[in-house]
Amino acid sequence: MKEVKQVKRNGYNRLPQWFKVPMSGGSNFVELKNLLKSGGLNTVCIEAKCPNIGDCWEDRSATFMILGEICTRACRYCAVSTGRPSMLDLDEPRRLAESVEKLNLEYCVITSVDRDDLLDGGASIFAESIKRIRSKLPFCEIEVLIPDFQGSEISLLTVLSAMPNVLNHNIETVERIFPMVRPRGDYSQSLSLLKKVKEQYSHIVTKSGMMVGLGEESDEILETMYNLRSAGCDLLTIGQYLQPSQKHFPVSRFYTPEEFDHIKVEAEKLGFTNVTSGPLVRSSYRAGKQLHSFLSNG
Repeated sequence: MKEVKQVKRNGYNRLPQWFKVPMSGGSNFVELKNLLKSGGLNTVCIEAKCPNIGDCWEDRSATFMILGEICTRACRYCAVSTGRPSMLDLDEPRRLAESVEKLNLEYCVITSVDRDDLLDGGASIFAESIKRIRSKLPFCEIEVLIPDFQGSEISLLTVLSAMPNVLNHNIETVERIFPMVRPRGDYSQSLSLLKKVKEQYSHIVTKSGMMVGLGEESDEILETMYNLRSAGCDLLTIGQYLQPSQKHFPVSRFYTPEEFDHIKVEAEKLGFTNVTSGPLVRSSYRAGKQLHSFLSNG
């Protein structure tokens, strides 16, 4: 993989011109915002300050965040609040399914905060959410973006037994930087999780995502993608890391759109059937389209 060119950072609040996105506020955006509020639901779109919120919500696509809005971990790249979570909301799967039904979604993405305070890490709520949605919309495809469950195979199997269409778990960054930004995670454990999915349910599509701009080298990006393919990962997303606040891990550099295109080519050489790579790409960006492209080419 060729060495990527250095892109000088212009300051904390200034981004390269290719990060300009339209303002949010269209009719679909407002409708979805009101629906989520009335249902007492959270989205990673808001909690993680996703730059694609206007684009996705206007397309009536959202990533629902279950298990509350307080995470038990404090990853140095993430904008989600950390602290002591509230009590487990056992009624959340019902409300989520009703909202998905009102939206008449054909594709639904469900993620969560880390809940290390729970014995199963929240796996049972993931499974119940999948079942509830399927009971109302049998043809809705469901992608789950799960935490590592602290390596619990029982928790992983609880989610897999509900048969999501896609099991997504983000590696986030290269092995060298991983401990600095995810001190309570484990690089090898995340790879092992993806591998276990294929060992237990080979027909379930696996997916992972990573950020660049945290100080990684070109060969480390290539190594991480190789490790993911070796774990049986089918789909890959690659996007630019953006520092949520001055307190978070700093951005080392901004990659150009051309560099993201080059990374995509290298990933495809490793055997990924579908790769979504770009400055504004996040793990759930156009997730349904990515899966359908994979299935049509698989």
